Amino acid sequence: MTAKEMLSEMFLLQQKLNDETNGKDWEKGYNKHGRIINWRRCIYMECAELIDSFNWKHWKDIDISPDWDNVTIELVDIWHFVMSLGLEYYKNNNLGNIEKIVDEVMESSYINSFCLDSQMPDDQDALLIVSVIEHFMKDALEEKTFEKLSNDFFETALQCGLNIDILYKYYVGKNVLNKFRQDHGYKEGTYQKVWNGKEDNVILSELLEKEPMGIDALYQVLETKYQQIS
Repeated sequence: MTAKEMLSEMFLLQQKLNDETNGKDWEKGYNKHGRIINWRRCIYMECAELIDSFNWKHWKDIDISPDWDNVTIELVDIWHFVMSLGLEYYKNNNLGNIEKIVDEVMESSYINSFCLDSQMPDDQDALLIVSVIEHFMKDALEEKTFEKLSNDFFETALQCGLNIDILYKYYVGKNVLNKFRQDHGYKEGTYQKVWNGKEDNVILSELLEKEPMGIDALYQVLETKYQQIS
C-alpha cells in the first residue's frame, strides 16, 4: 500500500469507530450520551502519558531505558485523536471528505521522511524527545490548527522511531482493540483491561509482532484470549 492509501484507510476506520462509539454527528462536539468531546484535551493528556514512557525523573531510575514499546502504543493513541480532530474540523467547516483531509496530510513537510525506513532513536536522546512532546502539548493547549497538530504528531513520531508502516500496523491493531473494548463494556466500566497479569495493550503488541492477520482475525484472537481470563 502507498502512504496515501494507508492514511485513507486509517481515517476511514477512525470515522467508523467514532460513529459507533460516540454516535452520529459526534462532530458537533457531543457524544450520544451528551458528554462534551474535546480532542485537543485528549491529545495533551495522552502526550503526558507518552512522557511517562521516558525516564524523565532526575531523582529516580535515572539509568532506565525508555519503554519504546509503550511509546509506540501511546503515539498510536494520540494519532486516533489527531485524526478525530481533523474529521471534526473538516465536517464542521464543509471543507470536503476524507480524501481532502488525506491530501492535506500528504502535504506535511514531514511526510517524505515519515515514509522512509524507521530509525530507532538512541536512549541518550530521550530528554530531547520529551521536549518535542511538550511542544506538541503546548500547541494542543493553545488550540492550534489540525494542520499544525498533525505536523507536531509526525515530528514527534519520527523522533520516536516510527514511520508510516509502523503507524499503520499498530493503528489498525489498536483500532480493533478499541472496538473490542467498547463491545465488552469499556464505557460502562465493566471491561477488564488486565488479562491474566498483562495489560491488553501489551497483549496486542505481542500479537502484532507475530505473523500479520486481518482485522476480523485479530478481533477473534482477542475474543478468545479475553474469554480465557481467570
